Amino acid sequence: MKVDGRHFRSIWLEPDGWSVGAIDQRLLPHEFVVARIESVEAAADAIRTMLVRGAPLIGATAAYGVALAMRSDASDAALDQACKLLIATRPTAINLKWALKEMQRALRPLPLSGRVEAAYARAGEIAEQDVAINKEIGQHGLALIEAIAAKKPGELVNILTHCNAGWLATVDWGTATAPIYLAHDRGIAVHVWVDETRPRNQGASLTAWELGHHGVPHTVIADNTGGHLMQHGMVDVAIVGTDRVTANGDVCNKIGTYLKALAAHDNRVPFYVALPSPTIDFSIDDGVRQIPIEQRATEEVATMTGRTADGRIETVRVVPEGSPIANYAFDVTPARLVTGLITERGVLKAERNALSCAFPDRASGY
Repeated sequence: MKVDGRHFRSIWLEPDGWSVGAIDQRLLPHEFVVARIESVEAAADAIRTMLVRGAPLIGATAAYGVALAMRSDASDAALDQACKLLIATRPTAINLKWALKEMQRALRPLPLSGRVEAAYARAGEIAEQDVAINKEIGQHGLALIEAIAAKKPGELVNILTHCNAGWLATVDWGTATAPIYLAHDRGIAVHVWVDETRPRNQGASLTAWELGHHGVPHTVIADNTGGHLMQHGMVDVAIVGTDRVTANGDVCNKIGTYLKALAAHDNRVPFYVALPSPTIDFSIDDGVRQIPIEQRATEEVATMTGRTADGRIETVRVVPEGSPIANYAFDVTPARLVTGLITERGVLKAERNALSCAFPDRASGY
């Protein structure tokens, strides 16, 4: 996608052929800074500190991290250590585990002399695959938006999204945003309600930034506004992303997603989840009981960062000193609340049979 008219991806191989460039998402929307990742330790730190974030992008970053590790030491021990370091960074997004397995599968049978080239090649393939998948997700989601637009000619299609499932969360295009970008580019009048997404404000700082640069009409709202909008007929469809989907269609996404799904169900608003197939975890069935929910630093809740009137970037505390804080990063939306899963192979029911039939190659391993 574009930033000030220039095409960017969220991650790329630098012209030197070995180091990795990535947009530092911690600084958006106030500063646009490109970070250079030169080691597996730096890749792990980028994931851990959320310099990069979003399940598909985490997977791509981990793949490049393995390639960087192989450049320093291509031994089995180094490969194992790199994967151990990277898998420990974020527990919830399954794409991380998938990407590391793909890298191990590609490299383990090879002689040491061929591993560096193969590692960079496979990491590049994972990145390109993500872009292609997201374009397909966009096409399938576009059909849903077109159908809504056909029922209300001349009116806006109002879409609600939560967190950032845009191109910043993937390598390009995004998952939940891909249909929106395609609809906008086709001339369909769309408007996006952007949940702020506390505590890290990925909606307000990242999704709004993306949509603004692409020219998509949008409005940032407080996290608890969605239900009110749905009650008053101001939301036609909700489309969100996900960090992990279970074999039976339960969806784990940014904290607050479950509440949006409940409000959508109560108001008969379609609730769709957009995801690439590597986000499906066929090894588990019960999202609430089996998906590990990351608990992040309390400072994310206690403080907020923004630009002051005189242009300075400041972080301030908004919670009283001494008040205990809990920071659960994700929640699980049961499959029964999901209207459909928008994947690269079509819009599927949130159920085991639909997922396994669409992706038999993935399901057969479990």
